[in-house]
Order: sequence, then structure tokens, then C-alpha cells
Amino acid sequence: MSVIVPNAVFTFLSKLEKNNNRDWFNEHKTEFKAIEKEVKAFYNLVFENLNKHDDIDKVKLFRIYRDVRFSKNKLPYKTHFGGSFHRTKPRLRGGYYLHIQPNNESFIATGFWEPAPADLLRIRKEFEMDDSEIRDILADKKFNKVWGDSFVGDEVKTAPKGFSKDHKAIDLIKKKQYIFTKKFTDKEVQSDQFINEVDAAFKAVRPYFNYMSDVLTTDLNGVSLVD
Repeated sequence: MSVIVPNAVFTFLSKLEKNNNRDWFNEHKTEFKAIEKEVKAFYNLVFENLNKHDDIDKVKLFRIYRDVRFSKNKLPYKTHFGGSFHRTKPRLRGGYYLHIQPNNESFIATGFWEPAPADLLRIRKEFEMDDSEIRDILADKKFNKVWGDSFVGDEVKTAPKGFSKDHKAIDLIKKKQYIFTKKFTDKEVQSDQFINEVDAAFKAVRPYFNYMSDVLTTDLNGVSLVD
């Protein structure tokens, strides 16, 4: 089982980008299946590494086929591989994502992509009440050396309903997503150290996940909401 992302993965995805149609893909279906098998093996290794220091219940490699029903872009295939790693709920919250794409477009991401409305409100209420702990995490040198010192993702323009736009933590409260990303070059992805770098980066996010898991499993008084 390979511990690297083979160059053949980038070669195939680059060719697919130039020939994004069903005829070409069907002609190269055997090649795709071989590539997909290699990619699945790599994602499974990431999964195994994560479970050495976290509790991951499943890994999901997303399909190469695009859902074009509600998209203006009608190209039938993705030109990347993406997969997610789900922490075991309800006590553990947050998730990990690995994106492999040519032309230095690969990245990893972690955090909360689309929090459920109740979770989003709970997070915002926590920041409204006390933003000191999350700011300490973001300011930690070991943490922001890997992930930076601020969230990325969508946010509302001023303030969510029910919150003051003048609150001292409005920069956090107005976020709709609480995620971090880290980019990699093609050369880095194809290195035999890439899998270790991914695991080290995912391990580095644990203080944030520990904090958010505590927030999302308790009420504002700190009383547990899970058995």
C-alpha cells in the first residue's frame, strides 16, 4: 500500500481537466479505477493515523461525478479528489478534509463547514459571553504556525439577528463557518513526508476541537447536554 500520492493521480486529473466529457472518461474508465484505488488507499492511511490520536468513525471519499442539476457549470466530472474524516459524535465535534488537485491547488481543512443552526447559535452565544478562551487558542504559536490565527469561511455582513454589531467579539460572532485551511504544492503532496505533515497538522488542531466539543455538548451554564 503506497504511502505517497502517485504522480499518476495528478497526470490523470490534469488530462480530465482538458477532456471533461463522458466519452473521454468512459474510454479511460479502467485508468480511473486504478487511480481511485490508489487514492482510497492513501485516504485510509490518513484515517488510520488519525485514529491513533483521535476517534474517527468513518472516512468518506467523495465521488468524481459532479451534481450538475442546480449548477451553471455542466461539466460532468470533478478535477480533484476530496475526502472527509468524521469524528465520533455526539461528544466529539468537528471534522477533517483532504483535497488533492493539480496545479498546487491541494489543501487540507478542518473545523465546522456548515454548523447546524442550533450549533451555530450555541457557538455565537459562547463567543458573546466569553471570547477569551478561543482567542487564546488562536493566538497560540504552535497552533497558528500550522493553521494561522484566524478563521476562514463565510460570514454575515454586520451582525446575526439578536447580536449587537458593536460587541467586542463581533468578528467571531458574524462567522457562518469556523474553519481553517492549509495549502500544499504538487511537490509537497507527492513527497513521502506528506502523509506525516497532514497528520501533524490535524493533530495540531486538537485544542480547538477540544474546546468546541465542550461548547457544543454543554449549555451556557456548563451543564452537559449528552449522556
